[in-house]
Amino acid sequence: MHDPRTLALPEPDPDSLGHSKAVAAYVRERIAGAGGSISFAEYMHLCLYAPALGYYAAGATKFGQAGDFVTAPEVSALFGRTLARQSAGILAQLDSPAILEIGAGSGKLAADILEALAAADTLPAGGYCILEVSPDLQQRQRNLLAERVPDLIDSVRWLNAMPAGFTGVVIANELLDALPVERFVRRAGGIRQVGVASHAEAFRLVERDAPDKLVQAVEHIEATIGEPLPDGYASDVCLAVRPWVADLADSLATGVAFLFDYGVGRREYYAPDRSGGWLRCHFRHHAHDDPLILQGIQDLTSWVDFTAVAESAVDNGLEIAGFTSQAQFLVGAGLEEALADFARMPTAAQLRLSAEIKLLTLPTEMGENFKCLGLMRGAFEPPAAFGRADRTATLG
Repeated sequence: MHDPRTLALPEPDPDSLGHSKAVAAYVRERIAGAGGSISFAEYMHLCLYAPALGYYAAGATKFGQAGDFVTAPEVSALFGRTLARQSAGILAQLDSPAILEIGAGSGKLAADILEALAAADTLPAGGYCILEVSPDLQQRQRNLLAERVPDLIDSVRWLNAMPAGFTGVVIANELLDALPVERFVRRAGGIRQVGVASHAEAFRLVERDAPDKLVQAVEHIEATIGEPLPDGYASDVCLAVRPWVADLADSLATGVAFLFDYGVGRREYYAPDRSGGWLRCHFRHHAHDDPLILQGIQDLTSWVDFTAVAESAVDNGLEIAGFTSQAQFLVGAGLEEALADFARMPTAAQLRLSAEIKLLTLPTEMGENFKCLGLMRGAFEPPAAFGRADRTATLG
């Protein structure tokens, strides 16, 4: 386990450090109760979602400059405005549609979308629904929306579960990367599961027998890439994706879902030079690779195997609407039209907006690493956002 100082991470403030120690103690209790080790997926789940303790369940600021990372909606309102433009075209094809945002973060994306739809007189008849599991984030979202769109707050509903028979547009931005992942190692004798054990005040990774479900998942990966992974190859697999997509499919009666996240197709995800996996940790805008420190006060994420998401969608009766980079999605969805007033802006505003666009679209920033996978049920005109550079073929 690394010491935060050796990773050049900021020093946690006393309150955050005290909270992290409480989370670590809780995790150690669970490890002791499980006989000495737990799966990495359970460890990640506890660090992120343990009631009143986990990263997303407690009250620390997560998003924006005061938090640990910045999402596309935090970078610029252009992301939400462009997504609103694309959503409006789908909503217009449906009777009494709604928008459902799953995991709404700070609430800024919801505010930006509602403002843009209201300005274009295209608000959905069914309102705006937010599915948020964190009570703390629910309250932050309510506060922001009451401040930003007070006249529209009554059209917003918070849900505790996926709605039945949903019709409209579903949005999930940087949600899939927060689903806990299993870690595994391919050995000559079979698949080994990576678990987490504790010793004194520290945590360490251990190998143990893999459960059948993990073995089957890795064997399926090897079958689809056409060759076994080499001895010693280590990576991640998100077993939670399939039930999550199944819930989405059960909920979506008619409509389109836009899933944004950083990720790649399976062949790139499990490429020979990617042994070690795609897990990343984020603390005060510093990215690093040690998940065994700062429990409960750093974000743990893993890049998304979009092939797994697409497979699960098709298996559950959804169609693939398209798959493309965030940059191509925004351009195809009408980014240029959203900039119609650019020439009339003051120079300072132009410079600020130009910097935001670069962050959203440049390959070296968010433009290439972040992708959008579109899923749909029903007869629709193809979403324009996928018309420029659809990469669905790369998911095979």
